[in-house]
Amino acid sequence: MFKKILIANRGEIACRVAATARRMAIRTVAVYSDADANAKHVQACDEAVHIGGSAPRDSYLRWERIIEAARATGAQAIHPGYGFLSENEAFAAACAEAGLVFIGPPPSAIQAMGLKAESKQLMERAGVPLVPGYHGAEQDPALLKREADRIGYPVLIKASAGGGGKGMRAVQQPEEFAAALASCQREARNSFGDEAVLVEKYVTRPRHIEIQVFGDTQGNYVYLFERDCSVQRRHQKVLEEAPAPGMTEAMRRRMGEAAVAAAGAVKYVGAGTVEFIVEQRQGEMNFFFMEMNTRLQVEHPVTEAITGLDLVEWQLRVAAGEPLPLKQEDLRIHGHAIEARICAESPDNNFLPATGTLHVYRKPQAAAFERGPVRIDDGVREGDAISPYYDSMIAKLIVHGATREEALARLDEALAETHIVGLSTNVQFLRHVVTSRSFAQADLDTALIPREAAVLFNQQPVGLELAAAAAVARTLLDEQALSGDDPFSKRDGWRSHGVGTRRFTFGFGAEEKKATLTTLHDGALLLAIGAGAAEPLSFRAAGAEAIELQYGARRMRAAIYTQGETDHVFTEAGAAQIVSVDLLAHAGDAAAEGGRLTAPMPGKVISFAVKPGEQVRKGQALAVMEAMKMEHTIAAPNDGVVAELLYAPGDQVQEGAELLKLSA
Repeated sequence: MFKKILIANRGEIACRVAATARRMAIRTVAVYSDADANAKHVQACDEAVHIGGSAPRDSYLRWERIIEAARATGAQAIHPGYGFLSENEAFAAACAEAGLVFIGPPPSAIQAMGLKAESKQLMERAGVPLVPGYHGAEQDPALLKREADRIGYPVLIKASAGGGGKGMRAVQQPEEFAAALASCQREARNSFGDEAVLVEKYVTRPRHIEIQVFGDTQGNYVYLFERDCSVQRRHQKVLEEAPAPGMTEAMRRRMGEAAVAAAGAVKYVGAGTVEFIVEQRQGEMNFFFMEMNTRLQVEHPVTEAITGLDLVEWQLRVAAGEPLPLKQEDLRIHGHAIEARICAESPDNNFLPATGTLHVYRKPQAAAFERGPVRIDDGVREGDAISPYYDSMIAKLIVHGATREEALARLDEALAETHIVGLSTNVQFLRHVVTSRSFAQADLDTALIPREAAVLFNQQPVGLELAAAAAVARTLLDEQALSGDDPFSKRDGWRSHGVGTRRFTFGFGAEEKKATLTTLHDGALLLAIGAGAAEPLSFRAAGAEAIELQYGARRMRAAIYTQGETDHVFTEAGAAQIVSVDLLAHAGDAAAEGGRLTAPMPGKVISFAVKPGEQVRKGQALAVMEAMKMEHTIAAPNDGVVAELLYAPGDQVQEGAELLKLSA
């Protein structure tokens, strides 16, 4: 077994690999960029080497620097994690040339499966079922359009060298094909350095089910069952679970054997995932090969949970030349596991990525990188910044139960105990998905999110009244803490006779409401919100941030974190943000915006679709930005004329930067 390995990655996967290596008494070397100088993964390893600038192309994609770091520190092997260089056959070959073990498949297997078109031709020869489509090398746009017309709409354009939902577009109508192809090629070129695409029939009501496979250097193969990854947004996974609901033993065996055949066709070694599109029709399920990911997957913890295995340990043992620890007949499924990807993004704003500081990062009671009823894999700590340079994922929350119903309940409870303040996240959105009818009843397909949109987006489960009552209670408790026992410093409205009143103004979503707090002569509190009747308010501190609150007939326990004018309220029912409005400070803000069109997030300007002086219509595409590896189109909010472009393609901009001026 290796004595020292280098982890050529960052964030939670680097921490994950380091945890297993530490348990196996293997020393670890981290690499880091300028942005990650104080990152958690740097502290998790025994040694660390700086390899360059913040952008991936200046650091984590510079494989020559990574190999230099491995040789300088005496590492014997390199674990690539996932993303970055994990599926780069040139890097795997360079490791071998440098006398280093690449903890992954041989370069030939990466190459064979790395290009989707060629891999599908290979799978066809191996007898693995395929979705009808065009997988050829010719990339003339006119030919691709003809092939799409032949296949029949809707079709799916996919980057041949891609993965993770990058360079992928569904096209519903022929007239949409050219623009979707151009965007797909551009994103593929930026993400993978290769703009080649393939075109396939878009299967309606598809499920995304993948099989975990493992191979060793002795030619042995096993499949470690399946994961259902159907819940997706922008072709990227949101929730993953194992085993797949509704899977029969016969179909599991057929899919597993097909996955092993795919691995055997390329003489695969190590951990890999064979992904299938599953068509649901008249109560039957048919599966088609989609692609093979020649690396460990983000969602591997759910497989670990149901099998009781450590897949990173298996990777290390296989890479060291050992045979697979178990045979197919030794493998069993135990219970049900679900993983939720917690990301820095705004689901109610088209999932735009978010950046900022984790001012508050509180997690449920959980084991890190270990099997258990609740597990959290992350690479950040409270106080860390989420930058625009890397993926938007903050953490992975994994739960395990005896049944799917038990796992669902445990996941919702754990999400309720996850408190993040400082930037937008999808935590509340995940709770809405988990409790939605479709997910709860395992009515799964890749269109689940748009189908359940009415109950997933723009939800306010806490409500204005309880949020305002919580904010008032938090204010009074904070003031009591500051004033101590000095009655003359208190602002509670007490007086020697009669009653006292105090007024608040709150912003809640698009609403703005005034509230009146009345203190009676005996100290009792009455709170009236808007035109509503005054109701009794009582509360008590239940910890550093927790409050037990009763407002009228409603009782709740809440954790409240104050950042500036905003109180972030977390309850068992959900979370809310309520702002104490200073009307004088905000006067004139709306008028000042005028015809500004600003960047919704930090990122790079890719292109402008208009020129100064051009007349535009409401909803027309004006510019394309890229952030956190994804493209975002900015559209005109109203009719007008382009007065000025304020940036050029390629420029980096901050959130809120004015991109262009639009006049009426």
